[in-house]
Amino acid sequence: MKRIILLLFTLLTCLQISAKQVDTVEVSSVSMNVKIKNVIILPADYETKSNLPVLYLLHGYGGNHASWIQLKPSLADIATKYGIIIVCPNGKNSWYWDSPVNPQSKYETYVAKELTEYVDNHYKTKKEKTGRAITGLSMGGHGGLWLGIRHQDVFGACGSMSGGVDIRPFPEDWEMKNALGEYSSHKEIWDNHTVITQLYRVKPSLAIIIDCGTDDFFYDVNKKFHDKLLYEKIKHDYITRPGAHNGEYWQNAIEYQLLFFYNYFTR
Repeated sequence: MKRIILLLFTLLTCLQISAKQVDTVEVSSVSMNVKIKNVIILPADYETKSNLPVLYLLHGYGGNHASWIQLKPSLADIATKYGIIIVCPNGKNSWYWDSPVNPQSKYETYVAKELTEYVDNHYKTKKEKTGRAITGLSMGGHGGLWLGIRHQDVFGACGSMSGGVDIRPFPEDWEMKNALGEYSSHKEIWDNHTVITQLYRVKPSLAIIIDCGTDDFFYDVNKKFHDKLLYEKIKHDYITRPGAHNGEYWQNAIEYQLLFFYNYFTR
């Protein structure tokens, strides 16, 4: 009986720690007048820590705030290992733009301003850009680079896994025209809302990592993005290995990205 009681106590303790480590928090967006759900992952020893760096981790098309913790349940352990906070917002299918055609879709403002301010005000974070990084998969890979490059006052490092780093070859896919308009009649808007055209903004202090599998339908645009970074003499880490556009690849890729960001935070 004592052994059973001890086992139950241990199980309850573990569940309490897990609940404290992984939480879903609603944050108000003034720009969109809505509340948005976000998964917040804290290191297990959060209560004894301060000045913690934060990784903003973005989901892909068709996903939500819970996608990453479902894909990689060990994120809570990794947050503890590296001593970081991980924040996963619900970006819906926004591509993390402030849409020029839909004033109700302002996910760039939400993630880069409203959410970061909320996290800094409610958690024990390092409240400067050297304590913030952003990355994601697929649509979220586009978002990680789009937001990281355009908001270098907020994020010191950014990345992409299997990201849509040039959206223009895919004008009919993934609801992008809902946010940008039809490509045929809004070409300039599409040109101005794709990551590969934003490299003129990159400052030497921004740390960048990109990762894409050789069997991915985004491989060609990632290779061209890498080549343009080389041409512009912009420092970055570029990883490619056999793999497709799927969960198996991202479960592996996030390990490399987390190590990259940990090294950035601690350098």
